Amino acid sequence: MRYRREARAGYLFLSPSLLFFVVFLIIPTIFAVILSLSEWGGYDLSKIRLTGLQNYVGVLNLDGTFVLPILVNTFVFAALAVLLAVGGSLVVAELIEHLRLQGFWRFLYFLPFVATVVAVGNVWKMMYQPAGLINGILNVLGVNSIGFLSDPDLALPAVAVVQAWSSIGAAVLILTAGLKGIDRNVYEAAEIDGSGRWRTFFSITLPLLRPSLLFVLITQVIAGLQSFAIIIVMTGDGGPANATNVAAFEMYQQAFKFGAWGAASAMAMVLFVIIFVVTLLQLWISRKRGGDEE
Repeated sequence: MRYRREARAGYLFLSPSLLFFVVFLIIPTIFAVILSLSEWGGYDLSKIRLTGLQNYVGVLNLDGTFVLPILVNTFVFAALAVLLAVGGSLVVAELIEHLRLQGFWRFLYFLPFVATVVAVGNVWKMMYQPAGLINGILNVLGVNSIGFLSDPDLALPAVAVVQAWSSIGAAVLILTAGLKGIDRNVYEAAEIDGSGRWRTFFSITLPLLRPSLLFVLITQVIAGLQSFAIIIVMTGDGGPANATNVAAFEMYQQAFKFGAWGAASAMAMVLFVIIFVVTLLQLWISRKRGGDEE
């Protein structure tokens, strides 16, 4: 009887979160699946018409615009952002471990993460302008101004840099926590054995930091593949010449610009499957390497 009372009390305290989860995640997800199998122009639910897999056939049509080149843009953008964010956060976390006032430096690097995407995007957009800070520094060095956001070859990497910069703070906190969890005696033993800094980093730090690195990698990959807000703030329309048009931005355009909610929902389901498969692949590779090393 006591167990049942405690269980009821637990469910009562959990009910607000469970209600939020059901209303804002489960129900919209089910509705998105239904929409992906339907044709709907929005607003009037009575006009939803089931079309089966027609939306998926259109989305996965290799002659269309979603698979090629939008998915290519998505993967390139995510790869650049993830490499910069994970690599940069690892370097920063390792440097902070050898500095004084570590709490201050962690706080400083975390600030971009809590800043709004609109603020971050607009600041970097101004910095990328021909008369902006970055081109001003290049001009001082004797380099002509570069159209970072107007050149189709540079726009996607330029936005990926901002995506990585804005997310590096959270990754630094996670990695510094992981570094704090490594037993200092291991480093002392390595130093006694004559291990250099680089050998210690690759032979001790990285293997023992694997759980934290895996979490950072997975979350960064998911964020990179789903990125939308920073692109619309910095480019407005996925330009120039659709160079920054990624999957999430195309979903937005299909739904809110063209009223093709069915096609947008099908794209969302395809992107969900891609993210799910990529995440499982990362977990499998990590476990396989861990098993091989053991």
